[in-house]
Parts: sequence; C-alpha cells; structure tokens
Amino acid sequence: MSVIYVLLTISIVVAVVFFTAFIFSVKNGQYDDTYTPSVRMLFDDELVKPAPEPESKKLNQPKENNQ
Repeated sequence: MSVIYVLLTISIVVAVVFFTAFIFSVKNGQYDDTYTPSVRMLFDDELVKPAPEPESKKLNQPKENNQ
C-alpha cells in the first residue's frame, strides 16, 4: 500500500514540474509564431466566384442603340 503513496507523490511532482515548464515557456514566447505571417503573403488566395447577377437587374438595364 505504501508503494501507491510513493507513486502518487512522484506522479504529482512530475505533473507539477511539467506544468511549470509549460507556463514558463508560454511566458517567454516559446509558442509565438513568427514564421507564418512572413510567408502568408506568398500563398495564393482562394478564388472567389462573383455572385450571378439577378434577372431583374438584367431586364432593367437600358439597351444600346447601334444605328
């Protein structure tokens, strides 16, 4: 039974160490992304198809006189 207490204590200590290392690295900017913004402009934008013109607008446009 005492082995469970020892293993539980060791696992809690290891978890606290990893959590403090994570908090320390976040505060020091370890996970800040400085590479992606510089190359984002090199990627092609997705092509956006223009919306089709409604029929009512097509009918109301004045017709050109080709005389």
